[in-house]
Amino acid sequence: MAALKTIVTVVFILICLAMTVIILMQEGKSAGLGAISGAADTYWGKNKGRSMEGMLVKVTRALVVLFMVIAAALNIGSF
Repeated sequence: MAALKTIVTVVFILICLAMTVIILMQEGKSAGLGAISGAADTYWGKNKGRSMEGMLVKVTRALVVLFMVIAAALNIGSF
């Protein structure tokens, strides 16, 4: 049982590091001066879910869910 807890803890730390890197790779939510002139209605602005930024958001959500589940499991002590 101790080996399983160690493995889950290492996976938890790797998820934390990956989540930190992916969050830092994302752009800010402020549109800047481009939104004032209407430049936000570009192809990439309309298809943000299919772009690299959209993929980073989806991966971040998945990692956050894993983070919460593993954190709860480690806290409850079921391992």
